[in-house]
Amino acid sequence: MIQTKAIKANWYLIYTNPRAEKKVEAELLKRGYQVFLPMQKTLKQWSDRKKWVEEPLFKSYLFIYIELEKFYYNIISIHGIVKFVKFQNEIATVDAREIELVKLMLGNIAEMEVLASEIPESGDEIEIIAGPLIGTKGKLIKHQGNKNVLISLETMQQNLALHIQSTYIRKIVKTIMN
Repeated sequence: MIQTKAIKANWYLIYTNPRAEKKVEAELLKRGYQVFLPMQKTLKQWSDRKKWVEEPLFKSYLFIYIELEKFYYNIISIHGIVKFVKFQNEIATVDAREIELVKLMLGNIAEMEVLASEIPESGDEIEIIAGPLIGTKGKLIKHQGNKNVLISLETMQQNLALHIQSTYIRKIVKTIMN
């Protein structure tokens, strides 16, 4: 009896050349791959005008859903792709729930920015208790009329700052179990 290794598709993070995300996405889609390039509209200021433009949320990154062992060399050879992102010398997989969370946030939150991957030491852990992101946990980082909430997406090693009404969040109280 021959045993075959079950090949499973996962989401992976690809690092691209600067400002090549859209071209790489187009090429991957043309070749039939499932990709996700989170985009957001931002207002750009030039000397003579302002204009809304669509930009990648994560500069130089896009996500691909593939069977890595089967398609690695096909993907890495595409012009504009630098590498698959690795964490601790292993190609990192991204949890599908985090992909869905980013899609949900992009569809429901007008103002969002990507922060450095280091999580602040201070601040209370909070949970969103209302709105489209109900159940999402993060850290409170600022108080300003509205509260800025830091959502850490571990497998992407990215943090998202969201502007959410203060009534939509509550502090998580940790209990010590004996």
